[in-house]
Amino acid sequence: MSDFKIDDNVDITDVVCPVTFVKAKVALEELDDGQILSIRLNDGEPVQNVPRSIKEEGHQILKLIDNNDGTYQLIVKKVGD
Repeated sequence: MSDFKIDDNVDITDVVCPVTFVKAKVALEELDDGQILSIRLNDGEPVQNVPRSIKEEGHQILKLIDNNDGTYQLIVKKVGD
């Protein structure tokens, strides 16, 4: 993950959809435009739905990393309105 300067991290592995996206969205809202958020999420519905929903919100997905333990790191750049 040294490709990016991570400004904040959020772990949403303890919640289920649709709360996963809500927690990710709230974390993104707390950042300034251009900052980068690392989101730790579970395989399955979260990894299918959260990146798509974040992209639909207009933010930029930089990378999705498989942690090889049933979780992923989603690296997102906040894009302003």
